[in-house]
Amino acid sequence: MAVLLAVNVGLPQDMAWQGKTVHTAVWKRPVQGRVMVRRLNIDGDGQGDLAGHGGEHRAVMVYQAASYRYWEAFFKRPTLEYGSFGENLTVDGLPDDEVCIGDRYRIGDALLEVTQPRVTCYRVALRMGEPRMANLLVSHRRPGFYFRVIEEGLIGAGDTITKEQEGSGMTVAEIDALLYLPGKTPAKLKRAVQIPALSKGWKQSFDELLAAGPEASGNVALGGPASKPPAWNGFRDMRVAAIHAESALVRSFVLEPVDGKALPRARAGQFIVLRLQPPAPRAAIIRSYSLSDTSLEGRYRISVKRGSGEGSRYLHDEIHEGDTLGISAARGTFNLVDDLRPVVLWGAGIGITPLLSMLHELALAAPRPIYWIYGAHDGTDNPFTDEVGALMNKLPGVKHLLAFSKPNPMDREKRVFDVEGHIGLPHLIELGVPKDARIYLCGPSRFLAELREALPAAGYTDVISELFGAQEGFQPGVVGAKVTPPHEPPVQDSNGPTVAFVRSGIAVRWSAATYPSILELAEACDVPVRWSCRSGVCHSCETALIGGNVEYTNEPPDPPAEGRVLICCSRPAGDMQIDL
Repeated sequence: MAVLLAVNVGLPQDMAWQGKTVHTAVWKRPVQGRVMVRRLNIDGDGQGDLAGHGGEHRAVMVYQAASYRYWEAFFKRPTLEYGSFGENLTVDGLPDDEVCIGDRYRIGDALLEVTQPRVTCYRVALRMGEPRMANLLVSHRRPGFYFRVIEEGLIGAGDTITKEQEGSGMTVAEIDALLYLPGKTPAKLKRAVQIPALSKGWKQSFDELLAAGPEASGNVALGGPASKPPAWNGFRDMRVAAIHAESALVRSFVLEPVDGKALPRARAGQFIVLRLQPPAPRAAIIRSYSLSDTSLEGRYRISVKRGSGEGSRYLHDEIHEGDTLGISAARGTFNLVDDLRPVVLWGAGIGITPLLSMLHELALAAPRPIYWIYGAHDGTDNPFTDEVGALMNKLPGVKHLLAFSKPNPMDREKRVFDVEGHIGLPHLIELGVPKDARIYLCGPSRFLAELREALPAAGYTDVISELFGAQEGFQPGVVGAKVTPPHEPPVQDSNGPTVAFVRSGIAVRWSAATYPSILELAEACDVPVRWSCRSGVCHSCETALIGGNVEYTNEPPDPPAEGRVLICCSRPAGDMQIDL
């Protein structure tokens, strides 16, 4: 019979790690006596990152004493204190390869239901002092799992654990491997999504895998759908067919191919890379911009806000109708999911552009509930007013909110805005946005950081976001991080291949003698690297890429698609573009 060995709790604290401060509650300690298990937590416990941990389906984390013994032998370590893996309950029994999703267990006065495996992240590696830990928990099939609380009650060390209800028949280890490891089949995925007790996030991941089909590369469920191979390599010459002023600071540029061959249809939310060539001796400018309208037949449109950067100033001041420039194929995974669930498009500033392309796409699709939410400084900084209005007229029932953070006197006189200041959760609730809505966010980093934490905490768990500009490093919980803009590395080889970090807007010459791999080059340029298994994994390096600005949570699954970059150990063989 299984037994509860320890109840472990801990509150969030700031921990020093690799020159950063991480806000985390992964340090948990056993408590004496009986403790109350409540719907969302155990008394005295907390989470540092509510977007990734906690909530109804991740209320109580479980890890097994047998796995403690396994890792002690694997790492040749002395006995580990219970709570070392960040779990709330340390148990004797309940192995991952026997416990099934949906199993219900009585522990003390509480009734608990198994909902999902643990989602491994860099914090368990931080806690264990072992960079490979997140990787190994998956590959050795010892992740642990979460309970949700069916009946609240008191529990304590020494309580027996009794199964009261059989679950789905799919074990925790099976479900974990189905997401992270090779060997997926449609039959297994379909079986998984039909498990009532499986948490919503895992069901969504398996739905995405099913929708992607067997031809998808990498793991589409980790961090979003995988991009299809680009429609062409390198740059194609485009003519600027039209330029439109959308506001005092925003201009749209309609691009058509010089060779007359129509451009393939891009997906709403994707971006392109521009190669701008000012007169000599000025160097080429590489910048990426979201497509603001993907409904134009055979043409692309970008919309650029004038700023202090060289790219936007060159486009606004020196590019005219009839001029030519180079563009890459459309790419990116910030795309609409093809279903009929309610959609929230929530943008700030120039982050409106990919969301506007989504609004165009929705206007041509089957009806569904749509919520358009946008925030600008004032009326002079509110682009696409007529275009958005025309699209809303095609979408019956669409609800919208417009906020001006600092409206001018004319704005107040005409009262063209709904909210003065910034839109928050109370406005979302007042607008009637349901909790099962899929929310797309695009805007500056502070806007995203606040909402990515607040929305899941309020019950809006399906949030897809895009930083407008360079991608940020994927290290949730790192606080007070100083952000250094991407820049040229200290050393370049004038004869080396050109590596363009297109999202960061820099193109540099690689020095093989100084930077053994693309990863070292990216870090030397302070290019934020957002890593996920869908981008491919390194088949040459067994070390988990956790540290600096990289997170890696899987051992080699399927080989990456042609043209994808294995950034850990890769070395450029020639000029290349990287979507970072």
